[in-house]
Formats: sequence, C-alpha cells, structure tokens
Amino acid sequence: MKKHFLEFEKPIAELNNKIEELREVQADSSVDISLEINQLQEKADILTKEIYSKLSSWQIVQVARHLQRPRTLDYIHNIFSNFVELHGDRHFADDKSIICGMAKFGTQSVVIIGHQKGRDTKENLERNFGMPRPEGYRKALRIMQLAEKFQLPIITFVDTNGAYPGIGAEERNQSEAIGRNLYEMAKLKTPIIVTVIGEGGSGGALAIAVGDQINMLEYAIYSVISPEGGASILWKDASKASTAAEILGITSTKLKSLNLIDAIITEPRGGAHSNHSEMMTKMKRTLRDNLKKIQEFSIEDLVERRLERIMSYGKYEEGTEELIDE
Repeated sequence: MKKHFLEFEKPIAELNNKIEELREVQADSSVDISLEINQLQEKADILTKEIYSKLSSWQIVQVARHLQRPRTLDYIHNIFSNFVELHGDRHFADDKSIICGMAKFGTQSVVIIGHQKGRDTKENLERNFGMPRPEGYRKALRIMQLAEKFQLPIITFVDTNGAYPGIGAEERNQSEAIGRNLYEMAKLKTPIIVTVIGEGGSGGALAIAVGDQINMLEYAIYSVISPEGGASILWKDASKASTAAEILGITSTKLKSLNLIDAIITEPRGGAHSNHSEMMTKMKRTLRDNLKKIQEFSIEDLVERRLERIMSYGKYEEGTEELIDE
C-alpha cells in the first residue's frame, strides 16, 4: 500500500518522493547513487523527528485516525498465534466492529477483544466504521465472562470514535449495554490489560477499557467526546475542532499526568503507521511485561486495586466562596 501522508507531513512527503525517484533511477541504470539516497533518507528521518516532536493536539488527532495505522486485527495476526474468533451476543446479532476471540500469547492462553475499523469504504461499511452497536458490547461481555470462567487474562485494544448513535442501537438500549460492561468489568475476576491504539472515544471506548493496566500509544487519543463534537457543543461550530482538541486534554502525555492511564507506549519515528513491524515489537514487549507484572497479584487484590483506581478518577481544586453584601 502506498504511504499516505497527512497535511503537516508534506515536507516529509516531498523528500520521500525524491528518494523514490532516485531509487528508480538507480534501478534502471548502472550509476551508483546510493550515497545521495542515504543522505536524503537521513535528512527525511531528521525532519520527521523534528515535526513529530512538536505536534499540536489536533495533529495528534489526525495521526490517531491515520488510515494506515495498525488495527486490532494487525496486532492479533502479528503478536498472537492460534487465534480463534468468537461471534455473536446470543441475543440479537454479531457486530463486526468488535473483534473477540481466544489466542496464544507465547505459551499463555488469552482472550482478545478490540474495536476494528476498516481501511477503505467497503471495510468501513462492514465494520460500521469501528462504532459498535449494543450487540457488540454484549458479545464482548459474553467473551469476558468466558475468560473469567476459564481464568484467562483479557487483552483489549481500544480504537473507536464512539458507540454507534443510530436509532436501532438506541432501541436495543445502547446505554444499558455500555453501563453493564463497565459494571461487570469492574468486578471481573481475571486480569485485564487495556491499550488505546488509536481513538478512545467516550463510552464507546470505556465499555472495553476498565482494566488493571491501562496503556496508551504515544499518538493515540482518549476523550469523553470527539474534538468535532466538543466544538459543536461549545461554539456551535465543528470547524473549531482544533481549539477543542487543545482544551479537552486528549493526548497520552496529558492523561498520564492526570494518572488516568498507567503507561505510554512510544511509537516508531513518524507514528505507528510508518513502521508496523517496529510497532508490533514494542507492543509485544509491553504486553509481555504487563502480564508478568499483573500475575504477581492475587485475583482478589487485582479486583480491589481496579475498584480503587476507578474511585480515584478525577481531580479538582477547592475554592473559597466569597459573600458579597448588596
């Protein structure tokens, strides 16, 4: 697949095009221009590092939504083995926007649950653009309870801009399905590792994101509402999404400072979409370390720590109320 560059990556794209042109020239002639190619590649790497070192919140949103960013199935196929997908909520239907199944992580049997977006129009229609309906969350809960029954660790991958807001989803009680997942995950007697790999949008993300270890990719986002949605509510103008992105505090560094996540997984230079292989290596190492750390606790301690985490969310400052005599 041809590499897709974002608007702020145009200077990198120009260098990349020059490199590709030189490679074609070298392939079609006996002239050795490898030195020039290497120099341009080094220049492109430096430029990429410089641009990505000072991204705005809105630019990070664009990276989190990148079409070529690794999805849940990419991590499943590259990190795990013997994956068997499980379907259906046993009530209404199978929701393809949420992937659920069992797999091997090394020698350890695990359960995997994650949002799945598409890369083109056809895939996005099939996956409902990664926006689950109630049956998706009920399927996820069914598989979580299966994991608890067989004492299998749960690994979730969060990547959705939110739960599907359609009429059918509301008729089948979308809010109850999300709320039920939050309630059940809080007391589920098995280890849960959560990683936000792209967009973590509102309750649609939270419904599979209550865990013992919460990771977030460096250029992922996690928020109560999308920047466009926030701008529409605050200023009645979705075009102010970039301003809303700054105010909402949706980046990994901001959330880490508020202790809402445990760890930030650094991405390859230029974002996870620029080097899938390197991103898989980083993810595999992180999950291995997480599992080793979590399995040192008893199930009772894990549940207690999980509940304490939930109750500790939120920070505020107390002010003094001044009485004004009229």
